[in-house]
Amino acid sequence: MPNTVLRRGLVVLAVAAVGVLATDAGSSASVDSHQLPTTTRFYTPPANAGALKQIKDLTKAGDARGAAQISTMINTPQAAWFTSGTPDKVAQSVDQTVNKAADQHTVPVLVAYNIPFRDCAQYSAGGALSTADYLAWIDGFARGIGKHQAVVLLEPDSLGIIPFNTDINGNAEWCQPKDAAGNPQPGANPTQRYAALSGAVDRLEQQPNVSVYLDGTHSAWLGVGDIASRLVKAGVQRAQGFFINVSNYQTTPRQQKYGTWISSCIAFANNPADGGWRLGHYDFCGSQYFPANPNDFSTWGLTDQWYADNLGTAVPTTHFVVDTSRNGQGPNDMSRYATAPYSQPPNVISGLAGGNWCNPPGAGLGLRPTADTGVPLLDAYLWVKIPGESDGSCDIAGGARAWDYTAYNPWNLTGDAQQHFDPLWGMVDPAAGGWFPQQALQLAQQANPAL
Repeated sequence: MPNTVLRRGLVVLAVAAVGVLATDAGSSASVDSHQLPTTTRFYTPPANAGALKQIKDLTKAGDARGAAQISTMINTPQAAWFTSGTPDKVAQSVDQTVNKAADQHTVPVLVAYNIPFRDCAQYSAGGALSTADYLAWIDGFARGIGKHQAVVLLEPDSLGIIPFNTDINGNAEWCQPKDAAGNPQPGANPTQRYAALSGAVDRLEQQPNVSVYLDGTHSAWLGVGDIASRLVKAGVQRAQGFFINVSNYQTTPRQQKYGTWISSCIAFANNPADGGWRLGHYDFCGSQYFPANPNDFSTWGLTDQWYADNLGTAVPTTHFVVDTSRNGQGPNDMSRYATAPYSQPPNVISGLAGGNWCNPPGAGLGLRPTADTGVPLLDAYLWVKIPGESDGSCDIAGGARAWDYTAYNPWNLTGDAQQHFDPLWGMVDPAAGGWFPQQALQLAQQANPAL
């Protein structure tokens, strides 16, 4: 979600921007690959108003260390989100951002988040009203960038959540938006989703200094073959690549392998050698689910070996970036809530684990943004989701929380109030994009590497 624009000069404890110490980021990337130089310095957008207030509150309370940690966090390069507005309005907003970044000799990371049926009417519902409206909005977005250098992350979750889609195995997915009469919403189908994304890739690629990345989900979500197939349909072969782990908490080593496998799968399924037996067979690809065991990272070398044995003459060329803004401690397995005093039953623990993408306690900041990753095909570690901003009002009503109030209910909640409460934080979480002080402080305190 976007930040509220405020001057950082108001923050007494604000520190110098933390990022990659490098030479001028304005040096051109390759025209052919749009790959970022390893010396790239990324842009730090203005902070959320809630962050500035939290720093002041912590300072007044005598918590100088906490205030300094939040200050360091918000002064670390991170993405700027664009989620609405007319084409002219988004052009103006993007133009302002890229010019500020250019003035500071930094490269902005811009998130376009306005796809029709965004988030399938969940916590971040919204988006353009039609594919035509969306592509007009993207045209404004691209005009705003102009000839400036920028990284564009195109529509988080747009390939993980496709209305009325079936996966690579033919299984129907859950996102099926309907109107008030119970009929499918016009345009809510895979054809329109791919048309919107593919059209956006083509328009953004007209800008000479833009690196475009599409949604690659993360290693605890879609299998490698499934997401590779979706990426190709969306135009990834005409873009710089894809992004993974946006707004999630999966560990960096797993994302390195997952991203490498996706690129390898795209190469595998487009390799015409040996009679072309591989062509189009994304379903053949090794993944985190087979031959690897998704729950045992020590087995993931089996999938590495699968690609070594089966790629043939194919050479992976699709690049990727990883969101490390909140993955320093990895995902929360929620097992602690099975013990006293919570004493939640197994079905609740399973439900909590399924919702561990939504404001999970115990998270920490991850690797700092850099384009010097040392990993082939991995262009950058980025802070895409703004750390400290809520994932949504994580609750039972929205499907991200499960809880047995008969086992643990010190809040004495009854009736409908139970449906809108987050028992893991003991409060009603802020709406998506709102500042979440408790989580923000925990992210800073549990950063890995430490702030």
